[in-house]
Amino acid sequence: MPVSPDLSEDLATAVADLYEAAEGVLIGKIRRALAEGLGSPVWAELKLAAVGNLQAAVQEVIAALQTDASGAIGQALAEAYDRGQQAAVAELGALGVGQAAAAAAALPTAPIVDRLAQAVIADTGPVYLRMLRASMDAYRDVVARAAAAPLLGAQTRRQAAQAALDDFASRGVKGFVDSRGRSWELRSYVEMAMRSATARASLEAHSDRLGAAGVELVMVSQAPEECPLCRPWERQILARTGAPGARDVQVEHATEDGEMVTVRVAGSLPEARAAGLHHPNCRHRVSAYLPGMSRIPAVQPSRGTYEDTQKQRYYERQIRKWKRLADAGMDEATVKARRARVREYQTRVRELVAETGLPRKRHREQLTTAR
Repeated sequence: MPVSPDLSEDLATAVADLYEAAEGVLIGKIRRALAEGLGSPVWAELKLAAVGNLQAAVQEVIAALQTDASGAIGQALAEAYDRGQQAAVAELGALGVGQAAAAAAALPTAPIVDRLAQAVIADTGPVYLRMLRASMDAYRDVVARAAAAPLLGAQTRRQAAQAALDDFASRGVKGFVDSRGRSWELRSYVEMAMRSATARASLEAHSDRLGAAGVELVMVSQAPEECPLCRPWERQILARTGAPGARDVQVEHATEDGEMVTVRVAGSLPEARAAGLHHPNCRHRVSAYLPGMSRIPAVQPSRGTYEDTQKQRYYERQIRKWKRLADAGMDEATVKARRARVREYQTRVRELVAETGLPRKRHREQLTTAR
């Protein structure tokens, strides 16, 4: 069957879920530590004296996360590569191609899996230090702002503590800045890194299997609501490897010995990926192109626009944000008001999917909690 980045999307999501759950645990620990004895006149002194206890608890959570995540990253990438191989074997076998046996021959897990796993683990290494620093900075900030509020007469201690804790819960653990200067929150950064890595693993595996079967041309699907980066490569034939650039090539018919077929190749697969095809969240599939047999897929009608999909993702992020803020609420009235905001954005999602026909992705509206 064809392969695409979303073939392994669930694997990337599972790893990102670990980080989100850990972040939720940290927010909960900070909230409970702050709420205890909030009415005491020496509350601030007690909270500052308890910094060491909280830091030890935070470090315990981070250590558990680091152990779980390292194993999960390696397993996810190995599974992604295996899925890519299986997709190629199933695709060629279903088409009745003689080379299917060659594609199905046992191949060892490619070194790329180990390289990708180590790269992701190294890339997320600074995460753990940032989590500790952000958690402790947030705790100290809450204590300082809450202690100063009664003196200033601007807020009650509870209101000030809630406002400071909200700042942390709203922004999460940040500090990841990409080449475009965008700052990423913890879960989004990890999920982006894992989607890129699992997509590459499954796509490379698919390509390796096709190469083992002697298939050197692939075809890109159309994906409705595509982004501008992918649009030039839709429904195009690409060389699996080789030089970039469009050209006509003479290749042998897939099933007729000695019969040559002229194929218009839009470029190479590495060239298309370098230009943006198969970016994180890309839904374009790649399948084997068999000269004289394969047909370019028909154009599919769009259910909305690319901008509509980005609006939906924004609403999903807001739902998750307000759920996280509800978890950080220090009193029932605050929690109730924030759950109302969750329902408000859920209504916006329902209206958008009803208007455009886009599928609703409820799993992207869920906030992962610790198991």
